[in-house]
Amino acid sequence: MPDAPGAGLRRGAFVTIAADGALRGCIGRLTGDRSLGDVVRAMAVAAARDDPRFPPVTAAELPGLRYEISVLSEAALLDPVVPERIVVGRDGLWVRRGEASGVLLPQVAAEQRWTAIQFLAAVCRKAGLAPAGWREPRTRIYTFQADIFGE
Repeated sequence: MPDAPGAGLRRGAFVTIAADGALRGCIGRLTGDRSLGDVVRAMAVAAARDDPRFPPVTAAELPGLRYEISVLSEAALLDPVVPERIVVGRDGLWVRRGEASGVLLPQVAAEQRWTAIQFLAAVCRKAGLAPAGWREPRTRIYTFQADIFGE
């Protein structure tokens, strides 16, 4: 991968693994503090082995898996949080409050056909917050975009 175009860029990325159309693993890194090649390689391994929602991928599963890489833009603070400023299908969301944190990629909201408010509620739930947690003053919502590559 080091010779692939763009592998040296410093970008965050998520790797999503699917089996028979269902999520099988998804892990990523939001920050662009490492080369894209290093991030994709590490996140591919982590998505296959370390996603706490699933058992590790087995060798027998490999032929049936599909892979998607989401290369992220830098996250931007959404302040104030106005749902109408979120473009479903273009924007991903990252919510933070104290130690709580949750991320949903742009394609998730589009696939689920969520409104911006449903998207905000879902990312808050993923972070362990109340669905309306995005309305609380200490909650920080960031948006980002992704270039998506898949099989």
